[in-house]
Amino acid sequence: MRLLILGTGWMAQEHARQFGKIDGAELVGAVDVDKKRVDEFSDSHGIPNRFTSLEDALAWGAFDAAANVTPDRIHHPTTMMLVAAGKPVLCEKPLAENFEKASEMADAAERAGIINMVNLTYRNVAALQKARAMVLAGEIGQVRHVEASYLQSWLVSRFWGDWRTDPKWLWRLSRGHGSNGVLGDVGIHILDFASYGAALDIDHVFCRLRTFDKAPGNRIGEYDLDANDSFAMALDFSNGAFGMVHASRWATGHLNELRLRIYGDKGGIEVVHNLNGSELKACTGEDIENAKWQALDPGSVPTNYQRFVDAVQSGIQAEPSFRHAAELQKVLDLAVVSDEKRAELRAHADTQ
Repeated sequence: MRLLILGTGWMAQEHARQFGKIDGAELVGAVDVDKKRVDEFSDSHGIPNRFTSLEDALAWGAFDAAANVTPDRIHHPTTMMLVAAGKPVLCEKPLAENFEKASEMADAAERAGIINMVNLTYRNVAALQKARAMVLAGEIGQVRHVEASYLQSWLVSRFWGDWRTDPKWLWRLSRGHGSNGVLGDVGIHILDFASYGAALDIDHVFCRLRTFDKAPGNRIGEYDLDANDSFAMALDFSNGAFGMVHASRWATGHLNELRLRIYGDKGGIEVVHNLNGSELKACTGEDIENAKWQALDPGSVPTNYQRFVDAVQSGIQAEPSFRHAAELQKVLDLAVVSDEKRAELRAHADTQ
């Protein structure tokens, strides 16, 4: 499979590394509006064909599929061009800036009958996949309560660099620079982690967003620091289960950690994933009486990158699809409205 990488920023480096390890996947082209950047990226990964516009790459056309690793606001127009050209696409998250655009992308890919996937990276966590399999197998009975969190500490730690002086962090705090805050940045990840792991659809959402002052006048240079820093959501799932999902960049002591707890009427499951790896624990059977949790071996699972290659080669659609990501985006869009109106809203989301 001949692959084109569209966008050559930090995440594109990971795409190139991952695809470069897969038998049958060949990096044949790269695109970036910055010629110096695309040349440096291509040189480092041995990519022979370089372009400064997607139009030029499509005119060349000698590729079988594309990885779209452009900035969020560019996902929609570029993916629509690739779909119109009949090229399968693995798009970075979020699929688009809002549900309307994301739904348009899903509609177009489905009409064209081409493979489409979104790189929700935590699907690569074996513990999450095993947890879902246990839920579907009925090992914890009927799911009643779901708790999930995504905790980061880069607003209180310099582990990732100093956000006060680094544009790659400052833009994430500024709505005027295209950021939808922590909700837009990691909200789709933790919603997917929760709903996919619990094997449940999201039915209603009530959300609160919070932005904290971080500098004099809450501004640094050209950046108004007005994007949300923390959110908390109450969710109703389609089976009647209740959920609490929250995320923050102020979580001291948590560099980057996702946690999921799923409680059923016959047991519970806990998944923790952070920079040190992942853990899976369960409390079932006789252990319920003494609240004893057993660590489980989740095994291993193929990455999104591998499954995308397999899907393109086989012609069989894989998850997570554009449609799935669009439905998650609907929940995120409703979360913003919910906060504005202080109201619970119905999602009608098929988030599997």
